[in-house]
Amino acid sequence: MTLTIPTEPIGSIPRPLHLIEAVAAAGDGADPSLDALYEDAIRDTIARFEATGSPVITDGEQRKYHNFWTYCVHGLANTAPDGFKIPFAAGHTRRMPRLTAGPFRYKRRADEYLEIAQRFATVPVKQAVISPSALSLMYPQDEIPGYPREKFIEELLNEHETEIRSCLDKGAHKVQVDFTEGRLAIKIDPTGKLLHSFIDLNNLGLERFSPEDRQRIGIHTCPGGDRDSTHSADIDYAELLPSLFQLKAGNFYVALAGGRDRVRVLRIIREHIKPDQRVFVGVVSPIDPHIDTPQEVRDRVLEASDYIPPDQLGTCDDCGFSPFCDDTTTSRETAFAKIQARVLGTALAAEIIGGK
Repeated sequence: MTLTIPTEPIGSIPRPLHLIEAVAAAGDGADPSLDALYEDAIRDTIARFEATGSPVITDGEQRKYHNFWTYCVHGLANTAPDGFKIPFAAGHTRRMPRLTAGPFRYKRRADEYLEIAQRFATVPVKQAVISPSALSLMYPQDEIPGYPREKFIEELLNEHETEIRSCLDKGAHKVQVDFTEGRLAIKIDPTGKLLHSFIDLNNLGLERFSPEDRQRIGIHTCPGGDRDSTHSADIDYAELLPSLFQLKAGNFYVALAGGRDRVRVLRIIREHIKPDQRVFVGVVSPIDPHIDTPQEVRDRVLEASDYIPPDQLGTCDDCGFSPFCDDTTTSRETAFAKIQARVLGTALAAEIIGGK
């Protein structure tokens, strides 16, 4: 029997150092003088991505200046820089913008990035977008005068739906909703109330799409990754996964390679996965400097196949390789070497599983 196990990247690839330096010098990632540098970085990223043999690629988020989390709202006039703080285990923090007034509108949408990538790509392109739950953290604890939280949520969901629908309409292979704040929510609120509010909010967005559309929509979860550190790796997956699979999406991208006790996590996935859902398990860890061999990846896929039916199994990277654009801890060469190992190792495992 011939078996193909789908394999997909998560998103970001480290930007070329000269691009990082040029963005820093310009002081504004939207400066038109950077356009040629962005286009060169996208073209090079896609060429190197395709050279790995990856059947699905991204643009490496080369033009998501600032980060994967706030690309759509970075630079909005009705925000302040002192928003929600994300602490990482290495000791540094990242901050979100704080909304100061309504209305809430995206400044840019991810379908713009998709269109550019499709000009250069010869294989399917997936597009990552940020979740409504992540952006909901922009609204301050105290109500904004004249702009109640309920109105903000309504406008947030409208923007989210428009972004996903535009990506689907423009031919994205998949639209991946980044939900890295899932485990972080448990860290902030161990009662689980914040997590459940996030799940409910994201489902309000997902419910706007047909069952057919949802088969092209996925949810990515990881413990966060920045400068070889994480924000919530100490949170037990058992506290997240039962709720995660309540999300009304057809695909789930679950960081696994860099975690502890993979078998225990796989058992939880087996218990909660629904028949119409596919789980892409992480088989390479971007924050681990070790370059995996195809054989190491193969063995991780075979391990996962003991718990997830082959027709519901896929593979991915644990996370993006550079979710924050100024992160230089991983080289482009290392990222593409790990991606190639994922592709080759997944194919080796598929050959073995298909021959059983």
